Amino acid sequence: MNMEATIAVLPGDGIGPEVTDAAIRVLDAVTQMYGHRVTYTRHLIGGCSIEAHTTALTDEALEACARADAVLLGAVGGPKWDDPNAPVRPEQGLLALRKGLGVFGNLRPVKPYPALMNASPLRPELLRGVDLIVVRELTGGLYFGQPKGRFVEGGKTRAVDTLEYHEDEIERIMTLAFRLAEGRRKKVTSVDKANVLESSRLWRSIATETAKKHPEVTLHHMLVDTASMRLITSPADFDVVVTENMFGDILTDEASVLAGSMGMLPSASLGAGTVGLYEPIHGSAPDIAGKGIANPIGTILSVAMMLRYSFQLEREARAIETAVHRTILDGCRTKDLGGRMGTQEMTTEIISRLIMVRGIQYGDEVAVRMDEWRAGAL
Repeated sequence: MNMEATIAVLPGDGIGPEVTDAAIRVLDAVTQMYGHRVTYTRHLIGGCSIEAHTTALTDEALEACARADAVLLGAVGGPKWDDPNAPVRPEQGLLALRKGLGVFGNLRPVKPYPALMNASPLRPELLRGVDLIVVRELTGGLYFGQPKGRFVEGGKTRAVDTLEYHEDEIERIMTLAFRLAEGRRKKVTSVDKANVLESSRLWRSIATETAKKHPEVTLHHMLVDTASMRLITSPADFDVVVTENMFGDILTDEASVLAGSMGMLPSASLGAGTVGLYEPIHGSAPDIAGKGIANPIGTILSVAMMLRYSFQLEREARAIETAVHRTILDGCRTKDLGGRMGTQEMTTEIISRLIMVRGIQYGDEVAVRMDEWRAGAL
């Protein structure tokens, strides 16, 4: 059945506009090939929104995102807005968007490409068999807890951030993680700091109770400091990793070295019956903004996740993933991967392989042997 959808696009700051434009090119190619129709609305977020509207996300932009069928986000922030004393910061727009859409679960898959193992600082033997997904709780914890702020008491300034979790917040993210594990290798690693934090002790308790409802899945508890070490020393041991907001933020940046570059990793943020939010895990990279050299793959793969999770278009999602894999297998590289290709050139290479993939799916005559395609398939 053909799809008609409206996608809200928030390019944001830095390289955000460049990688979202690349992802839209790929999405347009896929929708045209498979007979779907997509329309876009564009909105400001982050630093560019502060400059235009004095706020990092306007109510109008948030309402437009809530009305859309899915949201594609680039990145926010940059040195221009890094003043720690600034009353409004770009990241506030990102947090407001996540909270406003109710997307409590952030999925970040990590599966290194064999052809890129030399791009990682880890030895290739450590990367073999790595196929994990981090499920990060996204709308609670330290980033949202109250009270929050700086206060002057007795002539001295005190800063406060509150780490708070409620039972239902933990239970719903755990349920998401266990359901994902049921379709994978049936192993969940719950990451916390239960030896120190009361919130983590509640986290561990709810994880244990949730595990009883999913007896076919094995649960392991792991302290966050141990998890940060094991992600580097034995990453293939992980299947589904579930953790709280700040730990997930840090651990997934660390996990990006497994893939060779932060530019490779996509993410999907989902809620219960809400609009899905899709974005690469990397930041705005202001040092390369405007140079046309940003790696678009993380954003392009985020579009594949959008097709899978928001629109249940598995064939189209796999077409994008296969085209990306085939492009990498054929030696195409952006600068962060040791190559010379620019953003648009890499995107064009991926789109050209989409045509091959579609031909194979439909049994057309195409200029690629079936056994070669299977070797490059995900």
